[in-house]
Amino acid sequence: MPLDTREILKKVRRIEIRTRRIVDDIISGEYHSSFKGQGMEFDEVREYLPGDDVRLIDWNVTARYGTPFIKKFAEERELTVIILMDVSGSKRFGTADYFKSELAAELTALLAFAAIKNNDKVGMIAFSDRIEKFIPPKKGRQNVLRLVREVLYFEPEGHGTDIKGALEYFNRVIKRRAVLFVISDFIDEDFTKPLMVANQKHDVVAINLTDPRELTISESGLLFLEDAETGRKMWVDTSSRNFRESFEDNARRRQEEIDTMFKHLNVDHVSLSTAGSYIEQLTKFFKMRELKRHH
Repeated sequence: MPLDTREILKKVRRIEIRTRRIVDDIISGEYHSSFKGQGMEFDEVREYLPGDDVRLIDWNVTARYGTPFIKKFAEERELTVIILMDVSGSKRFGTADYFKSELAAELTALLAFAAIKNNDKVGMIAFSDRIEKFIPPKKGRQNVLRLVREVLYFEPEGHGTDIKGALEYFNRVIKRRAVLFVISDFIDEDFTKPLMVANQKHDVVAINLTDPRELTISESGLLFLEDAETGRKMWVDTSSRNFRESFEDNARRRQEEIDTMFKHLNVDHVSLSTAGSYIEQLTKFFKMRELKRHH
């Protein structure tokens, strides 16, 4: 039964309160140091002061005036953040603390509030096996709340996943350099090329959503399963040790293949589970990114 408007607003408000607190206490500084300061543009020259970095001396101006001047740079402050959000059927799956769609909504709120706190613009491309919706980048709280609402309650027309098509659309539509968060479970094939193209021009971060039940299966006798994306139905015998081992091997191999592809393309990525808190994992990821950038 669909939720009424009051219920929707209540849930979005709960997510706002929770994520804003996390942003204020933990994420905001990590976001700033992880994504800001990547572009430095020349601002002005000023007279050299004791303690200034001698490498910044502008020798032309210094020669002209006979006294040392240094170049002053300003950080390119405003970023455009795009969330490429997988809204396909598998996002409604979840057997632990969250459905994938709920985890995705919290992550959207977290990243978007961190962005607007740093004076950045945030937009979203929602996709399934087609482009479902494009919300152009804007600033402000109302825009963030709209993004959260869309992730939680948007009803996609398609059920499958086409990451390749979504990345190609992003590459066509977003002309200025952006920070791109791809939030998906990456259950799809053959999206390497457009991901590589996006990563050459933009700052791409892949967030892989996982659920414990996709990685391991418990002994529960005969189970009737339905694939949320294809609608395919089947009976499986979970009491069979061979079946359980084969299931877990395949799941592990798939996760390893995803990790290897991201590493090969030099795309920063993090896996977040629907079980337990994702905050520690995300904070650790931002810290690692910051260390990597400064080396």
